[in-house]
Amino acid sequence: MKKPGEIAVEELSGGLRLVYSHRSGALAGILGVAVRAGSADDGEGREGLAHFVEHTIFKGTERRSSWHIINRMETVGGELNAYTTKEETVVYTVFPSGEAARGAELVADLIVNSRFPEKELAKEREVVADEIDSYLDTPSEAVFDDFEDMMFSGTPVGHNILGSRASLEGFTPEICREYLKRNYVRRNMVVFYCGSRSLSAIRKLVEQHFSMVPEGCVNEGKAGMPLLAAPRFNTIRIIDSHQAHTVLGTRVEGIYGEERFAVALLANMLGGPGMNSLLNVELRERRGLVYSVEASTAMFAGGGALCIYYGCDPDDSALCRKLCNQVFADVRDGKISPRKLEAAKKQYMGQLLIAGENSETRILGAARATLFHGRPSSLEETAEAIRKVSAEDLAKLAGRLADECSVLTLGPY
Repeated sequence: MKKPGEIAVEELSGGLRLVYSHRSGALAGILGVAVRAGSADDGEGREGLAHFVEHTIFKGTERRSSWHIINRMETVGGELNAYTTKEETVVYTVFPSGEAARGAELVADLIVNSRFPEKELAKEREVVADEIDSYLDTPSEAVFDDFEDMMFSGTPVGHNILGSRASLEGFTPEICREYLKRNYVRRNMVVFYCGSRSLSAIRKLVEQHFSMVPEGCVNEGKAGMPLLAAPRFNTIRIIDSHQAHTVLGTRVEGIYGEERFAVALLANMLGGPGMNSLLNVELRERRGLVYSVEASTAMFAGGGALCIYYGCDPDDSALCRKLCNQVFADVRDGKISPRKLEAAKKQYMGQLLIAGENSETRILGAARATLFHGRPSSLEETAEAIRKVSAEDLAKLAGRLADECSVLTLGPY
């Protein structure tokens, strides 16, 4: 018998997978679909299509208007959510316990019967265009998109998820419906649930309401293509901004690479959420040069990137870069003691434990892992993989940051 909160994965008819987590006595439930299709699958000249479909999937089905879709969950206190990444799209609903059937029926209706009415598309084009403009007005976010565009140039993941105003104009109801029909299929998606209903009850609901989803095939095309050789660049773009916003980084193996656990650990050590991260101590706590400095990873099927971001006074940009390089060099040169390495591993695993207490974060992570790896890893498996990360593994990665780094800065000069 599964322990409370433990993840179960079942394959249903037609290759549809169900990811299930039981939380006895939970007052709310989560149910949705994760689809292995994102902006990498937009198609030439259709940049932003996956994101636009995610936005407009709520705008009307064969039997519901957008108003009825919105109110279907909200009238019982629930809500609908969705997001798009470069290799996946997720549509889900959160609802009071006892409303799982309502949620399952609605999500299934959206992914099978969405009509994308032209009148609604016209309104949503303006909404997404405003979203594009808001990113351009926020250099601390735009710099990440621009950096990834340059780092992965020439690959399916080498363009902005949002697309452009020009590409938005070309998205017709027919194009949106064709994209939905091609990608939102049983073999290319995972249904997930977390709540108090039994596995047998949820299995029955999913089989009932998702029976009309076409079988299709797994999308292992563009999203899984090997990435080209990493470009090298050191670019400054002049913008109207008080701060200089910098992202620097290097390419690493992707979600299937053996070094992915070392990448995650090093990112946490360099610029994780803890105030004791190496770069936060060096740039903020000791010198007050930045408000925030953080490390992040962009991990895809064909490869990934390990990145550092900091925003600072333009006059301090060169010094911040120098201090970052010194921290990278210290790790590369083996100046992280065994005691500090063990402490870093303990801290990282503690953060994962805390994150796992959030049921929404946990089930979404399990769905994504099942989508790309066939099943989620247990905490014990992750802990064992982190324990195996050596100082040499971290030194190798830090050496790439110190010696092979690409840099993009958006700033006033």
